[in-house]
Amino acid sequence: MPEDKKPNILIGAIDEGTSSARFLVFDVLHRKVIASHQIEIKQKYPHEGWVEQDPKEILTAVVECIRETIEKLKDLGKSVSDIKAVGITNQRETTLVWDKQTGEPLHNAIVWLDMRTTTTMEDVLDNIPNKTRNKNYLKPLCGLPMSPYFSALKIRWLIDNVPRVKQAVEAKRCAFGTVDTWLIYNLTKGQLHVTDVSNASRTMLMNIETLKWDPLLCKFFGIPQHILPEIKSSAEIYGLISNPNVLAGIPISGCVGDQQGALLGQLCLKPGQAKATYGTGCFLLYNTGNMKVDSTQGLITTVAYKIGKSSPIYALEGSVAVAGAALSWLRDNMELLSNITQSQNMAERVRCSGDVYFVPAFSGLYAPYWQQDARGVICGITEDTQQYHIIRAALEAVCFQTRDILEAMIKDSGTKLSTLQVDGGMTVNDLLMQLQADLTGINVVRPNMVETTALGAAILAGVGAGLIDINDVDASQVTKFSPLISDDERDLRYSKWKMAVERSMKWDCSTSLMTNN
Repeated sequence: MPEDKKPNILIGAIDEGTSSARFLVFDVLHRKVIASHQIEIKQKYPHEGWVEQDPKEILTAVVECIRETIEKLKDLGKSVSDIKAVGITNQRETTLVWDKQTGEPLHNAIVWLDMRTTTTMEDVLDNIPNKTRNKNYLKPLCGLPMSPYFSALKIRWLIDNVPRVKQAVEAKRCAFGTVDTWLIYNLTKGQLHVTDVSNASRTMLMNIETLKWDPLLCKFFGIPQHILPEIKSSAEIYGLISNPNVLAGIPISGCVGDQQGALLGQLCLKPGQAKATYGTGCFLLYNTGNMKVDSTQGLITTVAYKIGKSSPIYALEGSVAVAGAALSWLRDNMELLSNITQSQNMAERVRCSGDVYFVPAFSGLYAPYWQQDARGVICGITEDTQQYHIIRAALEAVCFQTRDILEAMIKDSGTKLSTLQVDGGMTVNDLLMQLQADLTGINVVRPNMVETTALGAAILAGVGAGLIDINDVDASQVTKFSPLISDDERDLRYSKWKMAVERSMKWDCSTSLMTNN
């Protein structure tokens, strides 16, 4: 459709992430944000490695963001009636349980990066036949390796350790949901208990082929199916909003996990296209189309999205636990910088990292290593090392971890990428983007409209409500970063990174042994 003939269709998107909640209103076909509002969400750390959030705070923040955005729309001469549909995108794997009768949370939300279920996982591994303790035992069914990262182990921990949850389960009053389910439940005043296939695929409880809750998986984890939401596609009308009143009567017609939302927002609609989202962590998704590719390189097979009754689109995914969080650590714990936005200027005060390598494995390594016992290390420090070298090494660590995943994707797919599309808060750092191009040897393409995750949810809502065709969404204007170093330099630096990763392995186990001795 010619650009000047595209209608101005306004669609809302709730984007509930790890650190904040937002509501944005898009002119979807023209790829423009009309109005938005954002509120920070607090994280709680009751014990080392535990990360929680208050479900009520999440809901309150979302509702307040909606109200504030509507007021901003009015200031622009528009009204709530201009919003034709709403989509939701959310932090994935984060686990919530509540009472079906009262709607009250039974526990704080256990956030995706929480590591308390490590011991639960060890107990579950003992249940694998022949005592093989194979972390990929369930992968043929759910596409996922055994990891504290996913929701099933979080649910199991709640049942085992929180009496209120166990009692509610036994009384068939307990409802489980990821953040999308919790929001839809409350936006419809308890009328809907649903999720979409992309979020369900992150629980270890959904069969990756049938797209239904799998009785064998539920039995393996000891989780009753009656607590689980109904699985829907990513684009269909689920129901009408009744809370808050300002959006009453508007359909919720799109739902997708945040990383899959970014894949859509980047319009990576064809097999072989890939994107990386840089935030607290870093997440790479590689579109494999209708083909479910089983990784042999430590990647995850996940559902990217499913539009209505059409066949699902699958993706390979690699997750980096610590990306922007490494800079937060340097700011909050080490006090090497006072603001994360300073990282580019400070890192540019030195020409290179001074052969310093930083592996920020604060709570283990994710793809492609999947080593929970790894811990952070900084290697190569000399008497000449300055804070600027360490800050630059932290930026390079994000890039090296991304290359780890890209190398695995190339081996699984047999195809080398020529372009990596990027989004997320860290991509405003031009130095990081240039380092990413240099250290991977491929072009890095950053859209000038950076709200790709929320845009993906809005696109799905528009498609689900029958308002737009996904092929009519305007392609983004972009900034391109091309590699500037030689293959030899790139590979030498990557080999040293791998040496540093080796030094981070089995550290937690070694520490335990030393303590016991």
